[in-house]
Amino acid sequence: MPTTPASDTGPEPLDRVDLATRQPADLAGVAAADLARTAATVAGELLAPPASMRLGDVVPAPELVTPDAAADFTLPEDAVIRVAAAPAARDVAEQLAELLRPATGYPLPVTDSAPAHPNAPLMLTLSAAAQQGSESWQETAPGGAEIFQDLAPGGGEGYRLDVSGVGVRIIAGTAAGLFYGVQTLRQLLPAAVESATPVAERWVVPGGTIVDRPRFAYRGAMLDVARHFFPVEDVLRVIDHLARYKLNHLHLHLTDDQGWRIAIDAWPRLTEVGGTTEVGGGPGGWYTKDDYRRIVRHAARRHVTVVPEIDLPGHTNAALVAYPELAPGKVAPPPYTGTEVGFSYVDPTDERAYDFVADVLGEVAALTPGPWLHIGGDEAFKVKGEAYTGFIERAQELVAATGKTVIGWHQLAPAAHADGRVLQWWGTNGDDPVTAEAVRRGARLILSPAKHAYLDMKYTPDTPIGHDWAGLIDVRTAYDWDPAAHLADVPAEAVLGVEAPLWTESVTSLAEIEFMLFPRLPALAELGWSPPTTHDWEGFRARLAEHGPRWSAAGTTYHRSPEVPWPAEPTIPAPRSPRRTKTRQ
Repeated sequence: MPTTPASDTGPEPLDRVDLATRQPADLAGVAAADLARTAATVAGELLAPPASMRLGDVVPAPELVTPDAAADFTLPEDAVIRVAAAPAARDVAEQLAELLRPATGYPLPVTDSAPAHPNAPLMLTLSAAAQQGSESWQETAPGGAEIFQDLAPGGGEGYRLDVSGVGVRIIAGTAAGLFYGVQTLRQLLPAAVESATPVAERWVVPGGTIVDRPRFAYRGAMLDVARHFFPVEDVLRVIDHLARYKLNHLHLHLTDDQGWRIAIDAWPRLTEVGGTTEVGGGPGGWYTKDDYRRIVRHAARRHVTVVPEIDLPGHTNAALVAYPELAPGKVAPPPYTGTEVGFSYVDPTDERAYDFVADVLGEVAALTPGPWLHIGGDEAFKVKGEAYTGFIERAQELVAATGKTVIGWHQLAPAAHADGRVLQWWGTNGDDPVTAEAVRRGARLILSPAKHAYLDMKYTPDTPIGHDWAGLIDVRTAYDWDPAAHLADVPAEAVLGVEAPLWTESVTSLAEIEFMLFPRLPALAELGWSPPTTHDWEGFRARLAEHGPRWSAAGTTYHRSPEVPWPAEPTIPAPRSPRRTKTRQ
């Protein structure tokens, strides 16, 4: 298999051994210790069982896969991770080590020293090597040169992963690309890699080359923390789930009738009063600014952008309980712990309401490094016609004043266009002329069709939690649709991406969140990442089945959908025995 040329500052080539003959390729100048390690690697490869995964058994499906059955790689116990001397790349390498250490029990030190480490079979390289590798990409993966723009400096989230008998190399133009290459490598290792404690396993990776990039720029999921509140640790785990499947946005639904979940200094009673309720009468809760910063930092390290939503002008009962002067008639409503919608709204005729919106959006924007602010806008049934569009247009201006770009549910469509505006479409009918007209005026779309993407819908009639107003959504229903062609009279280029919302009227714990996410979240992730040419239900369900043992090993709750051929009994190797030091007798 041709190998990617290294840059002057990049890693040494991974071709010291001819994998076809198992003979040394070029041993000039190689130290004796290096020869010994090379010999051990070859011997191990000859004795090792084949990889348990095939190179293409990845979710989301990669764009280009070139297997090499003679090039499987076994991770040695003394492996070192070598990375380009760049802080962002180093952090991805550290995350790779953090992923692999618990299950393998290997130390896996990370180095960015310029000379090649004598046993550094895991190599992560940024752009310079990617540029010089473009010709060999074309050789090893037809069409690879067309993907080069996503791997060059300043490019997108693409990556190239090479596996040979002596190592693994990931090359990308950005740290995000390296990170997604790491997520692919993670899936190519045995399922036991997800264990939190060491297990006895041969860590074999299938040989060959993957060249990959996303189809859509925006790939996300939404977590509703307003109907039921979830602590920071739960949100961090959800972020980790998103990152595993190359999703890059977390939309947090922070405010609703049942609770206000983000502290605002200028309006402290929003949380002190409005944050103390939730569906069913539970204690509620809210995030301090430090809590929110922690969520944002955790997400950023995993290349996930947080999209905060302050729902306006409806879905505001919790705010009105805290500040009655925002309500029509200036009378505080009672706290609400039910699940009905459409009854609350801030007074669009009172300038004080716009002071409130400006203060809230300004503080949230200052906490949020990402480009988006979501203002909701749906189900404001009692604010009609010009009163509604006038409020939305003022709110859009206030978002722009913070330096952010506005996102709102597709009910924003009749309002005047704002520069960069994005509408999140959640309808059930693919023929929506009002939204199509907004697109003609410049809006872009995030697709979240309720009949396919709403993860709060039940899988089957007997699913113990969830709803069915949009229909039952099992895995095939979540998978079998095309975001680029879903809405009539909307061109594919207007679709920014996809998002899978999880509303939490009936979801009360992390285990229930995971049950509703899996296995449908990977289906939506594949629609957002993979090219249409890879879209194949039978192939997807077979690849997805292999994730059941991974979720079990990680302690992740999931629904064993009968549509997926799960392994009969997920098996994880026995715990790894601690190493013992031999002593002379």
